[in-house]
Amino acid sequence: MIRIETHIISADEPQALEGAVRLLRAGDLVAFPTDTVYGLGAMLMIPSAIEQLYAVKGRDAAKAIAVLLGDEAALLQVAGALSGLAARLVERFWPGPLTLVVPAHPALPANLSSQLTVGVRMPDHPVALALLRRTGPLAVTSANRSGQPSARTAEEVYAQLNGRIPLILDGGETPGGLPSTVVDCTGSEPLILRQGPITLEQLFDGK
Repeated sequence: MIRIETHIISADEPQALEGAVRLLRAGDLVAFPTDTVYGLGAMLMIPSAIEQLYAVKGRDAAKAIAVLLGDEAALLQVAGALSGLAARLVERFWPGPLTLVVPAHPALPANLSSQLTVGVRMPDHPVALALLRRTGPLAVTSANRSGQPSARTAEEVYAQLNGRIPLILDGGETPGGLPSTVVDCTGSEPLILRQGPITLEQLFDGK
């Protein structure tokens, strides 16, 4: 992999978000804070950028990559028909640490997931939401090398991905803790695939 210069820029800097958008639209990767840990994003409809996500992380290509959204309306670009269950969970828990596995829109790149489903989430973080509302849906994975600790600061991202990505948006330390709860919403009942901050009891309360 060719090494590139990695810059850390405060998300509060004028033009920081616009610079991130330009890089993403050019097919580059950008790291940014979310309500759990730092994420590494690529434009959803640029398959070569998604390939970079796998390469930069050293991620197994068999593992699907989730999609982050800036608003509920963006679901129409990512998902097929939503069940009533999924719609209710979106209304109750978004934005927040809940990833929903739903039928994938047929136009999504094949290298995003080997399944006919996609994981979608709206993070509860001002920098992430500001970026996502400018770019539209992004393919996002945690901003660290596979098998290494997740990054909660821009400096921790830099320590693992320096020379591999052009930009890290510094939004301060993230809350960290558990990754998002992942729920399969393709059946009649919610099925937790990964336990996170939102419990099964809370999900059933939200039905």
